[in-house]
This record gives sequence, structure tokens and C-alpha cells, in this order.
Amino acid sequence: MKLPDLSHLAEAGATVTVRVTPKAAANGIVLREGQIRVSVTAAPEGGKANAAVQKLLAKAMGVPKSRLELIRGATARDKVFSVD
Repeated sequence: MKLPDLSHLAEAGATVTVRVTPKAAANGIVLREGQIRVSVTAAPEGGKANAAVQKLLAKAMGVPKSRLELIRGATARDKVFSVD
């Protein structure tokens, strides 16, 4: 699946809010009604889904995943990442 270009969000200090669907059939990012929806195949256990979301989001934004930090929503479907 082709990822959308989210490079315009890759500004230092920016926050990115996403809605996550774990245990999906395939990894992907969809922009729907102004919201970023991320689907990952990983299960929401031991931080696996969060790591998969971080990796996918970083790839779509064109930044290393180390520049994204989960600041809110570690156990929720709605997550907020900050860009370093």
C-alpha cells in the first residue's frame, strides 16, 4: 500500500494526532475527514502496535522514527506524537 505524503507535518515541535486500528489486515495510513487513521497488523500488547505506528508514521513523514515520540495515548486508540 502506498503511504500518503505527510512530510508537511515533519516540523520540529509539531504534534501529530492519529487514530489507530491494531490487528488490521494490512498496514496503512488513510486521511479521512481531516483525521489521520493508521492501521497496523501488530497486536496492542507490549507496545508492539505503538512501535509499528511510530515506524509507519515516520516513513510517511520522511523522518527517522527516532524523531517521533509518543507523548499521549500509549494505551488508547487516539495517540499524539511529537516531532523532535
